[in-house]
Amino acid sequence: MAAKTAITPTRNDDYPEWYQQVVKAADMAENSVVRGCMVIKPWGYALWENMQRVLDRKFKATGHVNAYFPLLIPLSFLEKEATHVEGFAKECAVVTHHRLEAKPGGGLQPAGELDEPFIIRPTSETIIGASYAKWVQSYRDLPILINQWANVMRWEMRTRLFLRTTEFLWQEGHTVHATAAEAVEETRRMLDIYADFAEHYMAMPVIKGEKTPDERFPGAVDTYTIESMMQDRKALQSGTSHFLGQNFAAASGIKFLNKEGVEETAWTTSWGVSTRLIGGLIMTHSDDDGLVLPPRLAPWHAVILPIYRNDDERETVLAFCRALKAELSEQMYAGQELQVQIDDRDLRGGEKAWQHIKKGVPLRLEIGPRDVASGSICVLRRDQDVKAKTFTPRAELIAGITKTLDEMQDNLLAKAKAHREAHTKKIDTYAEFVAFFTAKNEQKPEIHGGFALAHWSEGDDVLAKLKELKVTARCIPLDGPKEAGTCIFSGRPSQQRVIFAKSY
Repeated sequence: MAAKTAITPTRNDDYPEWYQQVVKAADMAENSVVRGCMVIKPWGYALWENMQRVLDRKFKATGHVNAYFPLLIPLSFLEKEATHVEGFAKECAVVTHHRLEAKPGGGLQPAGELDEPFIIRPTSETIIGASYAKWVQSYRDLPILINQWANVMRWEMRTRLFLRTTEFLWQEGHTVHATAAEAVEETRRMLDIYADFAEHYMAMPVIKGEKTPDERFPGAVDTYTIESMMQDRKALQSGTSHFLGQNFAAASGIKFLNKEGVEETAWTTSWGVSTRLIGGLIMTHSDDDGLVLPPRLAPWHAVILPIYRNDDERETVLAFCRALKAELSEQMYAGQELQVQIDDRDLRGGEKAWQHIKKGVPLRLEIGPRDVASGSICVLRRDQDVKAKTFTPRAELIAGITKTLDEMQDNLLAKAKAHREAHTKKIDTYAEFVAFFTAKNEQKPEIHGGFALAHWSEGDDVLAKLKELKVTARCIPLDGPKEAGTCIFSGRPSQQRVIFAKSY
């Protein structure tokens, strides 16, 4: 008989539905009455705030500042960059009227048709470029290094909480430079920041790479990405950084006088990550009992669960819990005070504990009268079996709690890396490639699907074969060796292997 789990179906039974049930059980988000949009609930938003806090600190440490630009973009702005508008045309939400009026017979209808429609921003290169064109006159005005935290809208047909919604939250950096070399350096610097954040805070290992031409951001010269493997072996594009060359600067009229007094067109970049990272975190670490959070991003690091049978015990136990919380909260962890809560709600102990298990709180500290008397705390770690208990002396717990949290963080990263390595394979023939993504091997199901490293060449014939298999080229790894070979799809020469996967 299969072990009973808090989340049904399990990951092995129905991975997409398991994901939805983890989000629900952790009380992170829910679908809105607005089609394709989500309500991010306090636990989910607290996680996003922690992500924001860390990333914002990293951005500012590299000289970037925050600003805010309009939500509405004139249609004519998007039309200035043909590749860009073509890439986003099918995802745009369009505002055509500026007021409502009463309909004959009741109700409301749009009125006051606009002279020019507005697009609700799917991304902000064009509207930000209009401001930069006014701000930049001389090489002395450069570089401009600005980030904004905002919402965007892309009219998605198939949505899934956090992973793909019509409206989502993100940050988008937009920078202007005097030379191509400076812009490329910026693009790679921000990719490194994203990779460092993913690995050291999310405990989510990523591969840094360059997108193939068919996967580039619309209008970019080069797009760089971090790609991660989820537990179902699909890839998740977790952050992108774009070298835009002079394409957007020329379209927006961003020009400057160089040191010789000659007018030049500027070089620009853009880069961003979104609430999709939360979906990636869920799918990287969570299990059949619910959400598992890396401690460095968890809204709470520990929850204290007092256990008592009567008022006398309650007073004694709660006094002990309050004193313990005060001492633990004095410590610093991941750039903030240790976040510890006491849960004294009038609920059965088992129900209360399971709520915190499903929400992924890293440490549960159970304290009853005997624990108070012995000065020993019952500790349960979310990265281990949910019923596995250790009893730790109070002083030892206080002194070692941050070390324990770091140990949990490292365990999650090591587990995710091992999973990726186990499901990454070099492939040298098309038949082997097809089998890797389609064949069912009953004896060794673990070899089915994942990241395929194969030689590749650009061409419509290659894209057609990949589309048939529902597989995409995820990236050309930046640290991958230059290795002459033959494209397994076309037979044409190839200079480097590319990572292929099914993806979200």
